[in-house]
Amino acid sequence: MKVLLINGSPRMNGNTNRALEECAAALQAEGIDTEIAWITNKEIRGCIACGICTRTGNNQCIFTEDCCNDLIQKAGEADGIIIGSPVYYAGAAGSLISLLDRMFYAGGSLMRFKPAAGIGVARRAGAIEAADQINKYFQINNMPVMSSSYWGIAFGRQPGETAADGEGMHTMRMLGRNMAWMLKSLEAAKAAGINPPEVEPKVMTNYVREDVIQG
Repeated sequence: MKVLLINGSPRMNGNTNRALEECAAALQAEGIDTEIAWITNKEIRGCIACGICTRTGNNQCIFTEDCCNDLIQKAGEADGIIIGSPVYYAGAAGSLISLLDRMFYAGGSLMRFKPAAGIGVARRAGAIEAADQINKYFQINNMPVMSSSYWGIAFGRQPGETAADGEGMHTMRMLGRNMAWMLKSLEAAKAAGINPPEVEPKVMTNYVREDVIQG
């Protein structure tokens, strides 16, 4: 079993990465393989709602110059996913959100029913909002959202400061352990013949009805 951890910070070895490392260490201690993937500090396109990924059904975004498709493949191969983000303006980093929009539109079907969790790392405020923003991608995609002993947040500004946040590090370790427990439980359920439910075709109900507009 393997968990993919995505570092959504433009700083490869900053506090967001340190929080993810704490999760990864706890997972590894439980016998779970891990990979921390960095989204880099290069430009990441936003979704333009072209719909090509839906029409082709190949789980790939039409834009290939950034890390989106590579991370879709990695997420598809993983058994669990943890995504971390720094906080700049009371929410997750813009480049990460642009990436997640495209990942979940193009490759969401590859991630369904996989346990997942969002992490926010802030100097002072906005971490809960960032973690909640990330978790919403999972909640709309039939993915169990993993909990810990506190919200998935940690604090720090300068590189390395997050390691001194004792409660934050405890939260990350418990998140890793809980994820390992969930993965092992799901594996046992699968061995017992208990599989995820079938996904019914989604009913799209619009607030503004076309017949009203046309009439």
